[in-house]
Amino acid sequence: MAAALGLVSALLALQADASASTLFSLPRTFPNISACVNEPITYSCENTTAIHNTCCSPTPGGLVLQTQFWDTYTGLEARGQLLPKNSWTIHGLWPDNCDGSYEQYCDLSRQYDRAPSPSVLPDGTHVPPYKGPGVDTFVAEFGRLDLLDYMEKYWVSQGSPNADFWGHEFAKHATCTSTFDVACYGPDYKKNQDVVDFFEAVIRAYKMYPTWELLAASGILPSNRTTYSLSQLQNALKAQTGAVPYLGCGTNGTVLQEVWYFHHVLGSEQFGHFKTVDSTTESTCSQTAGIHYYERTPTSEREVRLLP
Repeated sequence: MAAALGLVSALLALQADASASTLFSLPRTFPNISACVNEPITYSCENTTAIHNTCCSPTPGGLVLQTQFWDTYTGLEARGQLLPKNSWTIHGLWPDNCDGSYEQYCDLSRQYDRAPSPSVLPDGTHVPPYKGPGVDTFVAEFGRLDLLDYMEKYWVSQGSPNADFWGHEFAKHATCTSTFDVACYGPDYKKNQDVVDFFEAVIRAYKMYPTWELLAASGILPSNRTTYSLSQLQNALKAQTGAVPYLGCGTNGTVLQEVWYFHHVLGSEQFGHFKTVDSTTESTCSQTAGIHYYERTPTSEREVRLLP
């Protein structure tokens, strides 16, 4: 942690010095997709022929999920790890197969999860726990303090340090997304470029769905007294997104905890067009009982929109 803070401090100093200079520029992290202009234009999971250049379309994981949490506390408040006020938080960006199945931990050479879940894959492959530096240092090494700042505000973990959660999401999901394969970055690939690129893509997708505002605008607000029906929640989100997302609930289906937005993607997962489709996963929320959308513990959240 001390090394990471030292690196961040050095980068801040460098960026400050660069404010008066045009010589300083941050390294690019996007892939080389110039060959994609020659590929057929089609949405993932809707192609009628095989995808030949898998850097151009997520393959086979073409059912792309943008997932979010509604947590009411982090368990790490004493360390300053707080939730963003009036906002759901990022869970991840997942590449399900078109039939709803999925792969995980597809490239163990890019395994940055300190506590793999599962630690043994269905084929018997063991996923060793990662013991290296946090993935936040990867982002800092590319000078992307703006990205790190956004992630610390909106990609907040419950029960573990944020950077450990980010490493889990990359290792489990991004390594199974073909458009983040190292080969897609061409001969000028820089180590961990794919990691930073994935984090940027996660943020882009998350910004498409301001779930707190979508619900609030329909009169659905966190409350410790009021409950909502599953249809109320689904209809409010479908009216603005065009499709029924997955809603996840705990406590026998009566406490709202998650939302997953499903898509077919035209182009790469980094820059392509996300078309919403109905969830292929049945909601775990009750069809009959009232659903609690609980208020957060006041000391577990902070206002992040007014901070630099």
